[in-house]
Amino acid sequence: MFYQIGILQYRWGIGGSGQVAHHVRSAQRTGLAGCSQSQATLLSIFSQEYQKHIKRTHAKHHTSEAIESYYQRYLNGVGRNGAAPVLLELANEVDYAPSLMARIILERFLQEHEETPPSKSVINSMLRDPSQIPDGVLANQVYQCIVNDCCYGPLVDCIKHAIGHEHEVLLRDLLLEKSLSFLDEDQLRAKGYDKTPDFILQVPVAVEGHIIHWIESKASFGDECSHHAYLHDQFWSYWNSSLGRHSCRILTSSPSATRDRSTNN
Repeated sequence: MFYQIGILQYRWGIGGSGQVAHHVRSAQRTGLAGCSQSQATLLSIFSQEYQKHIKRTHAKHHTSEAIESYYQRYLNGVGRNGAAPVLLELANEVDYAPSLMARIILERFLQEHEETPPSKSVINSMLRDPSQIPDGVLANQVYQCIVNDCCYGPLVDCIKHAIGHEHEVLLRDLLLEKSLSFLDEDQLRAKGYDKTPDFILQVPVAVEGHIIHWIESKASFGDECSHHAYLHDQFWSYWNSSLGRHSCRILTSSPSATRDRSTNN
């Protein structure tokens, strides 16, 4: 879960302002969260639940009627006051991620003003660097959405990547501290493996009755849904590959609600 904590601390600070922090504090006051959960854990849980909500409601925001309605509201809003956070307020009103709303409006704008439909790579490049957007007002609106989105967008992606890398380094340091011999992803790829865990232990170890051959570190909150997704999308490919059907340890970074998982042969 740590990438979510990192994002939210980076953006607001624990105890700071922001929509997610507001909902978490409300949950704590009403007792919904339970006394044992830290605010950092609740921030991460809320953030993951918000992402699930966005996935469930994604389709309704991408109908032709919805897109046209959002675009006309954007045009009317910036026509009245181009400096106002029109797109950000629209995203909050319809309960959609600001970065995703910015993508919708940017694509619609380019379709209207460009001779050919914009490619995905062009859209992504403009979202990463709004100064590339040919309209200054829209560029500012997109920028406001990007920097105020705690779950989606290029800024969030960079923070996730940085914190994920940080935790891989911490895990490597821990293995070295324990004098455990291992191969990392780069070394495994050099040996010809295409899909690899973060570390393979050259000498397996026993942990809580399980023989551990390889370790995967996930800097995310370890709920049941994410465990099943990672098993389906990633871990079974390790288990069935030439790495062998060995036990593994899946480590997730959650202060209180995360469990280690073992897969046995």
